[in-house]
Amino acid sequence: MEIEFSKRELRILRAVQACADELQLESYLIGGYVRDKILDRPTKDIDVVCIGDAIHLSTAVAKRLKVGRPKIFKRFGTAMIREGDLEIEFVGARKESYSPDSRKPSVTKGTLQDDQNRRDFTINALAYSLNEATWGTFLDPFDGLSDLESQIIRTPTDPDKTFSDDPLRMMRAVRFATQLGFAIEDVTLEGIKRNAHRISIVSQERITTELNKIILAAQPSVGFKYLLDTGLIQLIFPDMYELYGVDYVDGRGHKDNYYHTIQVLDNVARSSDDLWLRWAAIMHDIGKPKTKRFKKSLGWTFHGHDAVGAGMTPKIFRNLKLPLDHKMLYVKKLVRLHLRPISLTKENITDSAIRRLLYEAGEDIDDLMTLCEADITTKNPRKMERYLANYEIVKEKMIELEEKDNLRNWQPPISGEEIMNTFQIPPSRQVGIIKNAIREAILDGVIANNHEDAYQFMLKKAEEIGITINT
Repeated sequence: MEIEFSKRELRILRAVQACADELQLESYLIGGYVRDKILDRPTKDIDVVCIGDAIHLSTAVAKRLKVGRPKIFKRFGTAMIREGDLEIEFVGARKESYSPDSRKPSVTKGTLQDDQNRRDFTINALAYSLNEATWGTFLDPFDGLSDLESQIIRTPTDPDKTFSDDPLRMMRAVRFATQLGFAIEDVTLEGIKRNAHRISIVSQERITTELNKIILAAQPSVGFKYLLDTGLIQLIFPDMYELYGVDYVDGRGHKDNYYHTIQVLDNVARSSDDLWLRWAAIMHDIGKPKTKRFKKSLGWTFHGHDAVGAGMTPKIFRNLKLPLDHKMLYVKKLVRLHLRPISLTKENITDSAIRRLLYEAGEDIDDLMTLCEADITTKNPRKMERYLANYEIVKEKMIELEEKDNLRNWQPPISGEEIMNTFQIPPSRQVGIIKNAIREAILDGVIANNHEDAYQFMLKKAEEIGITINT
């Protein structure tokens, strides 16, 4: 099998070859770079392993390429150089051993075979020789080329040892299967199930990094099905696991909200690669287990799950070590509002209701509508057609009102400061009453969204509550 390199890549790799030969070091491309080149996937990270001093080799290569000094990590015996947007990492072949309570290995110098043995999966253990005499030779002790062709994820050695040594590899198996569209081989999958509990020794930050990569895949539901099947989801994201399953009373059941959620996630993924919109898809029904009730007259209900889910969002983000800044607030807002457009399709659509939705969603209204359309997962073609047609009516009405009232990112035309200055009053409850009344009047269409109408309304409202202009 041949790998096709760009001219730029070939120039870099020939520099490695020349320096390695001069220093009499065996050097190889290894890991994800080899895998991705074979699969014709874009990659910016070139990993080079050598039998010997990797730092010495990196220094020589940096000098030959005239890219400045390498960044050296003496503790790990590794070095990295940059060539434009490419990162070339150099590491000496090594052997690793683990203690049961830590995923940080004890590292010693080793052979190429030792280095390949420590790799997580066969498709990441491929080595490609860079020395002149053996240039282009594959060293493939675990038949990784065949696994690439068969599209399977398999550990190079006993999966129990692979996953017990470094439990994060279980998340990586799911991530690679999801990103590449591969299947996890049965023996490897059973190994994940047996060792799922070991994920407890991995830091939440590293788990969440892998989870986000799964979420950003083209079809993230693949990964979430594996996380459920292996028992990992209940350990790393118990609130999401609570969505799984169907309860029955008097022969009446509700839909499985776990599978519904990952279908919504896939639907969003087809139209947006925004990580936080995808998180909103994951979180949109997270409040359903806490609000699930059965009533004979209605069947299963989840009243208020939007508000409950929004309330759960900060704690879940904190537990998962996700950002607690505007990204969390964005997800919380979409979870809180995700039923609003749906409810508008089920009733006579009033201008007031549309104005309020535009006001509350602000600049996120388009993302909210994307999420709400993705939330339509009915298998009934007639229902689907009707729901989508109703959404188009809501969208058209929104466009019409937005053009007329300019409510997106709207700020009321009268500020609290202007109210205080007009009536010569300090900050008080009366200021809030007047300001809220102006906002409600505009949203209800009682007055137009301009300063003059708002000012006249302010004077009337102030008079109603006993405030007059001091002259």
